[in-house]
Amino acid sequence: MENLIEGLMFRSRWVLAPMYLGLVGGLLCLLVKFVQEFFHIFMHIIDTPERDVVLSILALVDITLVANLLIMVIFSGYENFVSKIDVADHEDRPDWMGKVDYSGLKLKLIGSIVAISSIDLLKAFMHQADPAAVQLSNTQVGWMVGIHITFIVSGVLFALMDKIAASSPKH
Repeated sequence: MENLIEGLMFRSRWVLAPMYLGLVGGLLCLLVKFVQEFFHIFMHIIDTPERDVVLSILALVDITLVANLLIMVIFSGYENFVSKIDVADHEDRPDWMGKVDYSGLKLKLIGSIVAISSIDLLKAFMHQADPAAVQLSNTQVGWMVGIHITFIVSGVLFALMDKIAASSPKH
């Protein structure tokens, strides 16, 4: 009975596989939005002020960072929790693939979230400098800065916890 239960629990990890495939679908959705934003910039480049072009390019960077985040979650999550991805001999295999454990994934995720938050904050500040744009209140900007700082502090605390866990004696 014990072997049956343990075997079932071990095979249950495959329930995650469709979720990772769903994330691949999310990556495709991001590609559509990226292409849409890129063509919007390209078609209006002549009559668009520089500030708006920069904001649009920051939106492209934002989409790309989210896509990078998804790739890290898909690869690392699948390899850590479902099965190894058998592309060891492929020349384009990322160096970090197969080496990022759950702890490393947490740090990479929070790092990506901080980068995305930084870009969103930069876009908000650039909007504030544009007199024609809808202005955010000081409270709204304060909340954005506070949330960004929370992400940064969380990242530092994650790293500190991992450092403490790595230096503690193993069982």
